[in-house]
Amino acid sequence: GAAAQTPGVAARAPDAGPAAVRDAGQYLLGTYARPEVVFARGRGCELVDTEGRAYLDFTAGIAVNALGHSDPGWVEAVQAQAAELVHVSNLYHTVPQAELAKALVGTAAFADRVFFCNSGTEANEAAIKFCRKVARARWEARTAGRPPLAEAFHGAAAGPPSEFVSFSSGFHGRTMGALALTWKSQYRDPFAPLMPGGRYVAFGDLDAAKRAIRGSRTCGVFVEPIQGEGGVRPAEQAFLQGLREICSEEGVALVFDEVQCGLGRTGKLYAYEHYGVEPDIMTLAKPLAGGLPIGAVLLTDEVASAIKPGDHGSTFAGNPLVCAAATHVLGTITAPGFLKGVEDKGEYLKQQLAERLGGHPRVQEVRGTGLIVGVQCSAPVGPVVASALDKGLLVISAGEGDVLRMVPPLVVSREEIDRAVTTLTECFEAWR
Repeated sequence: GAAAQTPGVAARAPDAGPAAVRDAGQYLLGTYARPEVVFARGRGCELVDTEGRAYLDFTAGIAVNALGHSDPGWVEAVQAQAAELVHVSNLYHTVPQAELAKALVGTAAFADRVFFCNSGTEANEAAIKFCRKVARARWEARTAGRPPLAEAFHGAAAGPPSEFVSFSSGFHGRTMGALALTWKSQYRDPFAPLMPGGRYVAFGDLDAAKRAIRGSRTCGVFVEPIQGEGGVRPAEQAFLQGLREICSEEGVALVFDEVQCGLGRTGKLYAYEHYGVEPDIMTLAKPLAGGLPIGAVLLTDEVASAIKPGDHGSTFAGNPLVCAAATHVLGTITAPGFLKGVEDKGEYLKQQLAERLGGHPRVQEVRGTGLIVGVQCSAPVGPVVASALDKGLLVISAGEGDVLRMVPPLVVSREEIDRAVTTLTECFEAWR
């Protein structure tokens, strides 16, 4: 028969929403529990479903849509690049990839090189491999020429350091390596055995970290400067500074996972800038290409020197289309005044939430930095998330389900913040 025509947005039938829900139920793997809302279009901080109902988006695709939906400059950049060149693989150079690499490295004082991939978990998988490879290079340089008996006598490890240290409530991804560093057992247990060599330490416990991190066995330490999935928990200054000192003393790579908290979300381009503590490796992803899939690993020359052609790679990573989008996003976020606006709006959001919700019997704390904000509650916040959706506001949970998380587009206005806080106040009033 004749090939079916793929309908465009304008051609979709009135029952497209219910049909999409039915088709998803029949054909998609059931890895997501979703409400029966089907979004059709978006502009700025507003989403519109197939029924024509508008929603205020304080989720931003889980901290992805930094510039909101359908940002005109982003659309222009993507359309222009799509008309020229989309993909050639990493067998060849392209201008957009080189331009983005130069721009990204230029934004992070510690970084000398960047590796591109396609997601946050891929960025962390790459960082795992880079930690292992640089640890092996250091071990080989240290032990070269020693016979086995002398090696044992001098106290060197039987092989290169390969273990990792990560922290309670941390989230680094769902692929097998990153999953081994992720805290929640319900994510890990069904897929055991995972990558061996992971040790968990309480987030913020520097003494325990010092006991766990040993240069003879540890090749990398993974930490989020501000935990997102873990409940919007900023690290303490002394904790990150202490980790830096321990890792430097032990010769271990320190990895900052800024997949959710990086690229302007906190009011600085990178969350580590709030602390004045620099990593050896930093992973990025979510907002970088404004909704297109991209990941990036920024690293020092010392780490990069251990990585050789063929050690890692990706077919799709850093293709011209996503790099053109990312260059626009990065240029917008780093434009004069943008990050100050994020900082100011984040403080305003926290202040309004504290004033309006502070007296609620189930609200324990409002915390966050910039426009990653959490409301810690004494019970799971699912009823609030559902009620907010009914009222046309998108928010999500975090932590043990007891934190209401807000990660709106960075272009959100004060008027939109006021609307969101008013809606949440109504939701909390009904939740007692």
